Amino acid sequence: MDFGLVLQTDPPASKVVSLMKRAERNGFTYGWTFDSAVLWQEPFVIYSQILSNTTKLTVGPMVTNPGTRTWEVTASTFATLNDMFGNRTVCGIGRGDSAMRVAGRKPNTLARISEAMKVIRALGRGEEADLGGTVIKFPWIKPGAELPVWMAAYGPKALKMTGEEADGFILQLSDLYLTQYMVKAVKDAAVAAGRDPSDVKICVAAPAYVTEDDSPEALAHARDQCRWFGGMVGNHVADLVSKYGEHSAQVPEELTDYIKAREGYDYSHHGRADNPDTQFVPDEIVDRFCVIGPVERHIEKLNALRELGVDQFAVYDMHDAQEAVIDAYGSQVIPAVNG
Repeated sequence: MDFGLVLQTDPPASKVVSLMKRAERNGFTYGWTFDSAVLWQEPFVIYSQILSNTTKLTVGPMVTNPGTRTWEVTASTFATLNDMFGNRTVCGIGRGDSAMRVAGRKPNTLARISEAMKVIRALGRGEEADLGGTVIKFPWIKPGAELPVWMAAYGPKALKMTGEEADGFILQLSDLYLTQYMVKAVKDAAVAAGRDPSDVKICVAAPAYVTEDDSPEALAHARDQCRWFGGMVGNHVADLVSKYGEHSAQVPEELTDYIKAREGYDYSHHGRADNPDTQFVPDEIVDRFCVIGPVERHIEKLNALRELGVDQFAVYDMHDAQEAVIDAYGSQVIPAVNG
């Protein structure tokens, strides 16, 4: 199993670079960041520093979207980094929750994501792409360039499209039941489209918090540090409920039940442990969606995720123990999971 680290690009950028260097030393192979230009600093500028200060780490956004940048600019940025550092980027893409809403726009449609994925991937590989009637190609890309495009999804149509078109699937929660349900949907769609389902990489991303023991006090603190994640996922779930209804055969109630007490969301606290808008998230959801507890619990859950076909676990590291979690994974969790 690959391991990734997910960070916000909060200033100073040097801290982001330092944590990514620490992650690589501890056996992580992917470095991801949020991409929301109003809330945080520009990630692609920081990627160049991460890549120049590491040797093997693959970097990318979790996730960018097709609305805040033109597609040829996105592709050119990735391709430039790959030309400089050697095919060490991945384009994670989605509808654009915080990035679009904070700027007063609606998240992108699936049709727009589909078009963007095709254009970005083709241009990043040095192939031609049609920009609405104008065919372009980057003349400077060298042979062998690659740009995998991984799609974030929850809903049935998005899961289907991921299996049909994406190089990877990003699932932002680690609940075992929902992971099994959604991985199956993606793999089934890949098979139906005539693809080899193993060609679609599966990445589960969730907060991880390692405690000294499983005492009520330790677990309570870990839950409070990770409760923000249920609120972030709740934004996407609320969109699904508005589209498919509160009780729909197309969306598992295991995913939708917990947002009934949700009362709005302030993006200024997005992805932060002190988010006051996430008190509606119950402990049970934190335990299911995140990975918390002593090292043994992490190893147990990650082994279960791997059995479900997960290729990468990406650690959301926004809490008060960033360095400690990276080090615990490097010294105990990753060696145990990967033998």
